[in-house]
Amino acid sequence: MKRTGIGEFEELVLLTICVLENDAYALDIKEEVENRTNRRMNISAIHTTLYRMEDKGLLQSKLGEASQVRGGKRKRLFSVTAFGLKSLSEINETRSRLWKDIPSSILNTLNT
Repeated sequence: MKRTGIGEFEELVLLTICVLENDAYALDIKEEVENRTNRRMNISAIHTTLYRMEDKGLLQSKLGEASQVRGGKRKRLFSVTAFGLKSLSEINETRSRLWKDIPSSILNTLNT
């Protein structure tokens, strides 16, 4: 299986789509990431990231139903693929191992 390195922002977007239970719309993803990170996001950065991750095989998209609110335009909805979930799992395992291996003398400095 191919390995694709993903950055922190891509990881946040993937996790957010999972939280939103897949079929996530870019604006909903943007708002959820902003709420959870207290960071302002540009919608074009979200779109660029979504399409890049789709090209990597981490996401798949489909067109939703047309809505009158959007003037009959259909929304593009994103879902995490099995490869995307596997990538998230590997990242989580790696981070957990690293946190576990940090010496207590280092961790104690967090409390001071």
